This record gives sequence, structure tokens and C-alpha cells, in this order.
Amino acid sequence: MAFLLLQQSPAPSPLLQFLPIILIFAIFYFLLFLPMQRQKKQQQKMLAELQPGDEVLTNGGIVGTIISIGGDDTLVLRVKPDNVKLTFARGAVASKVGGEKKA
Repeated sequence: MAFLLLQQSPAPSPLLQFLPIILIFAIFYFLLFLPMQRQKKQQQKMLAELQPGDEVLTNGGIVGTIISIGGDDTLVLRVKPDNVKLTFARGAVASKVGGEKKA
């Protein structure tokens, strides 16, 4: 009877030891990395679809209307109230403001 108490249970498999770490990485992927990749794709799509007449907000907080788009990824914005024209890089646009372009 005494030898039954001295026996140890078998060691768990190495897969079961790493399972919590694998689950943590899976949770991080689905909660952090996947939404960031989706947001980055949406931002790239929005930048690719910019057209003259769209009202946009820049990363610096300037709201303006796109007058023209240059071939080297630059935009010319008209900023109110004095209708000042400013040149920005396409990547400096944070979002569209109006949603619809003015004709």
C-alpha cells in the first residue's frame, strides 16, 4: 500500500505546457493585430480613392477641399476662409470629412 502513495503522476506532455502561451498569442492576434491590419487597409483604400472636390482632414488638423492631385502623391487643398492653397503629401490625410464630394 505504501508504494502506491509514493508513485508520482506522469509528467504532462510538452504541448499541454505550452498551451497557455499559445492561447495568449492567439488572443493578442485576434484582439490587437487583426483589427490594426483592417484599419490600415481601410486607410490605404481611402487614400487611394481621394478625388478632387473631397473635403478632408489632415493629420495636423487642417480641414480643406482637394483642388488637384499630383502624380507624385501630393494634394493641393483649398483652406477656408481665405481660400488659401496648401500642398500636402497624400499620406498626411487622416480622413474624409464630408463623405460626399461637392460638384
